[in-house]
Amino acid sequence: MTKKSRRKFTGDFKAKVVLEALKERSTIEELAKKYELHPTQINTWKREAAAKLAGAFDSDTPTSTSEDQEAQMEKLYAQIGQLKVENDFLKKKLR
Repeated sequence: MTKKSRRKFTGDFKAKVVLEALKERSTIEELAKKYELHPTQINTWKREAAAKLAGAFDSDTPTSTSEDQEAQMEKLYAQIGQLKVENDFLKKKLR
């Protein structure tokens, strides 16, 4: 008895199928046959996409601004500089 492995689908593939389903040019059953999927799987992906899409328009969710990113980059560059100085010091100590 061989064990069937689960298929893994990329985000691009899922998006393609969901967009076709949302366009409603084909039924879910037709899309399921076309892509060799179960209709329930397509409906699940549609629900997930709708939930994530709704979140994209929420103004309550904090978005990362360029100022935040710039401040984080400065902090990281400072940390890199500190680590470089420490690394150079330790290299000199080994000699």
